[in-house]
Amino acid sequence: MNRKKKINQELKKRQKRANAKQRHSNKPKYISKAERAKLELNSPTPSQPDNGPLDASATSENPTETNSHLAQ
Repeated sequence: MNRKKKINQELKKRQKRANAKQRHSNKPKYISKAERAKLELNSPTPSQPDNGPLDASATSENPTETNSHLAQ
């Protein structure tokens, strides 16, 4: 029994290795923190678009609400 089990284990192990070589992952390759820092220094790209300074009156629908404290 032990000899059969051992042979089957080896065959399964070899089959697993062969299947693993054929399988490809969709996961992106890991980039270390140091590599990311180097890439950032070489090609700096803004992570957020710069829309310029925000004005409180520009974001409010009714500009008189924002300036109501000035009238009093």
